[in-house]
Amino acid sequence: MKVKICGITDITTAMKAVNNGADAIGFVFAESKRKITEEQAKSIISQLPKEIFKVGVFVNETKENIDRIAASVGLTHIQLHGDETKEFIESFSLPVIKAVSVHDQESLNHVEEFSCEYILVDGPKGKYRGGNGLSFDWSLLKEAELKNKKIILAGGLQEENVEEAIRLIKPYMVDVSSGVETEGKKDLKKIESFIEKAKGSLTGGISK
Repeated sequence: MKVKICGITDITTAMKAVNNGADAIGFVFAESKRKITEEQAKSIISQLPKEIFKVGVFVNETKENIDRIAASVGLTHIQLHGDETKEFIESFSLPVIKAVSVHDQESLNHVEEFSCEYILVDGPKGKYRGGNGLSFDWSLLKEAELKNKKIILAGGLQEENVEEAIRLIKPYMVDVSSGVETEGKKDLKKIESFIEKAKGSLTGGISK
């Protein structure tokens, strides 16, 4: 099972995640308490192994700014968490992860229309578009037609429920941010435990 640790803002936490088996590191360039500067992201990314996904998270940003930041800091993937259109998604040369906030079954009705390989399913919108620690009814994914997508499961995941989530959904990857924090800061012990639980769980499923 692949794991993405999102909302990273320092090299110590990034390397802890990578050394414990994380496959992807997420950097938030949208308004968030975890927002990172380009300089910080570039410094961290320059020290990460080549095979690690370096994912930039954007919300309703212009293509010009996304392209500029991606090239400047060394992103390998672009995560779009806003109201981006199918045409906008198709305009990028880097792989795109389109995030969808799941409220009900209707939230997933048009996911197959997006041409991107990866779909991140997240909990309902809170103060910010993502990273709110809100879960959703996982059974909705079983009814959705997502067989042609690599599903990244997010929203309310933590070490206590990630094994159950993987068993039920069988996603391509799980994504966590607030679920590995203590008092709003990344907790190295929680990161280690989360990755260990996720990596020890069942793999395969609808994302194949």
